[in-house]
Amino acid sequence: MYKRQLGLGLLSIALTSITFAKPVQQDTLLNQYNVTWDTPGPTSAQSMPLGNGDIGLNVWVEKNGDLVFYISKTDAWGGELKEQKDPWMQQGGVLMKLGAIHVSISPNPLAKSTTFKQILKLKNSEILVQEGEGKSAVKLRVWVDANHPVIRVEAQSGSPVSVNVKLDNWRAGVTDTILNNQQNQIAWYHHNSVTTDPHLANLTFGAIVKGKGLTSKDASTLQSGKVTSQLISIYPLTAVAGSGEQWLLKLKQQVAGIEKLGLEQTRAAHQQWWRQFWNRSHVFLNGDEQAKQVTQGYVLQRFVTACAGRGTGPIKFNGSIFVVDNPNWKHDGKPDPQNADFRAWGGQYWFQNTRAMYWPRLMAGDFDMMLPLFNMYAKILPGNAAQVKQFYNHGGAYFAETSPFWGGLQYMGPNEKPLYTNHYFTPILELSMMMLDYYEYTGDTKFAQQTLLPIATAGLQFFDQHFGRDSTGKLLLDPDNSIEMFWKVHNPAPDIAALHAVIRRMLQLPAALVDDKTKAQWQKLYNILPPLPVSDDKKLLLPYTGPQTAKSFNSENLELYAIYPFRLYGIGKSDLELAKNTFDARKQRSKGCWVQDPIQAAMLGEADVAKDYVSFALTRKAPDLKFPAFWASGNDYHPDEDNGGNGENGLQQMLLQTDGKKIILLPAWPAGWNADFKLNAPYNTTVEGKVLNGKLQNLKVTPASRMADVIDMSKK
Repeated sequence: MYKRQLGLGLLSIALTSITFAKPVQQDTLLNQYNVTWDTPGPTSAQSMPLGNGDIGLNVWVEKNGDLVFYISKTDAWGGELKEQKDPWMQQGGVLMKLGAIHVSISPNPLAKSTTFKQILKLKNSEILVQEGEGKSAVKLRVWVDANHPVIRVEAQSGSPVSVNVKLDNWRAGVTDTILNNQQNQIAWYHHNSVTTDPHLANLTFGAIVKGKGLTSKDASTLQSGKVTSQLISIYPLTAVAGSGEQWLLKLKQQVAGIEKLGLEQTRAAHQQWWRQFWNRSHVFLNGDEQAKQVTQGYVLQRFVTACAGRGTGPIKFNGSIFVVDNPNWKHDGKPDPQNADFRAWGGQYWFQNTRAMYWPRLMAGDFDMMLPLFNMYAKILPGNAAQVKQFYNHGGAYFAETSPFWGGLQYMGPNEKPLYTNHYFTPILELSMMMLDYYEYTGDTKFAQQTLLPIATAGLQFFDQHFGRDSTGKLLLDPDNSIEMFWKVHNPAPDIAALHAVIRRMLQLPAALVDDKTKAQWQKLYNILPPLPVSDDKKLLLPYTGPQTAKSFNSENLELYAIYPFRLYGIGKSDLELAKNTFDARKQRSKGCWVQDPIQAAMLGEADVAKDYVSFALTRKAPDLKFPAFWASGNDYHPDEDNGGNGENGLQQMLLQTDGKKIILLPAWPAGWNADFKLNAPYNTTVEGKVLNGKLQNLKVTPASRMADVIDMSKK
């Protein structure tokens, strides 16, 4: 379960005239969004993120010149914290930091100089720090190898200095062990006991720190002699191990393999990985200051996702692997300072929040980053199917809205009490929709056979067999939550929209994937689906069928799920006016966080509304954090990944939408913004171009045969 994925191969109006794009000067455009600071820290609140998809760092410099970084990992799951006041921290495991590293230079280059720079270089995913000037200047380069599990710190000085490396582990002696008698290296680990949850038992994570010329000062400290250059390497590992000794043996073998590779060779390969990443897609806006800020938010959110998106587990919506200390946290209105192991809403995965970071990966072309999400749910499926059989004596499966990474369900019969996530069965349908898109974009038949079909088939079987039929023979979804907002209602709109959308697409899968008998079963279910709930005058979609008397418990526009994510309504589709009327009449109009309005507005062609919501989301920095894409908590916990994901998605949909083979360009583009863009579309297609004064220019579609499927909305 904990085998790392990283480093194991992750790696219709036809246009009559075509103007092919000149190559966009992407490096020049990207470099504009490097993040540069000219004052040090002093705390983790002033940190920059860095990572290789599995290992993450929060990097800052203290006022005394010490380089400091927290180390995180996507699979560093500690046992539940029973002593925590927050009940969510008592379930699902705790995605912990491995610890912190302090790098000190002596003599201190800031002792006699205020010259300081800290720069996040996006192109190569590295942080450069310069302290001091002249011969006393020290330069530090920090990067996390994109292809191997190792963190590098390279120090260069104009004159000989001593480099001190110290581990800061606030759990040492409590739950963590710092190993003694390690010759010229630091080694430490956290080991989950056999008495914790069986899914977490014996999980062990930690790291080794070493570097040529570094000698042990004590178990937590290494010291160099007088040098002008020093390489520090940190090698993290998570593994299931019966003891710390077993874990250390595995890590030493891993370290030996990496040490056989040359530093220059691995750095070049690291930089090449990031070059191909940035070449997958881009969106750069210009026109006003807001356009620049929105671009910054889009670029940095995509970077943060890439830093955490290729590990064992999916990205956590509540902070990813970049949570920091929270000295201002309160519990029940009283001060309750928290360290960087804490996150509100705990370790469980909430599908409705997790999805937000993954939908925009499609147009971005970041398909490798979707696999941890899909793989987690594929592993959960058999156990959940067995519980469905046990609880209800029928087939199929569903995924709980909130669950740990190992899944699991609670009995939710018709008489169980109503609650936010009780009788909430939608996630498996939306995940199926996303997987259908992934297959459509990539054409990956192995994925379709091994992941998409088992999950989607189980979901459809569950809805078919779990629910009864009404007096006319139609499927009757009752009791069934309409997401978290309306509990135990009749025929909720999200599930009905999902069933219509998913079954339609499943029926279109090629015969090589699905036999006629299976399709006949899906068609039979499709034929008895109830219609979407609408108002008596047929002018508005409703969140569930029947009198609208249910008490609301959240803040979503559930009737709009038929627009997004299930795309039954939109530009070029029937009943667009009904969808627009419903959107305009929506009751919930808050912005940021999990709000889907920017995406839904774009899909209806509401350019100004989409611009407003996207601009809010992609500029909504947490006021107490310095990094411009560490988003405010909203309803989650900072840095809030929902906020950035929905902002990305909305901006993409403003530029490009697809419907089957159709590629619709500039469906919701606002006045005053220009753009350079490259986005992905289904059927292994990329679309590049410029927007200038509202018009599409320099269009390039690859493969060129797909040009016939393009609809240019800027011509209307």
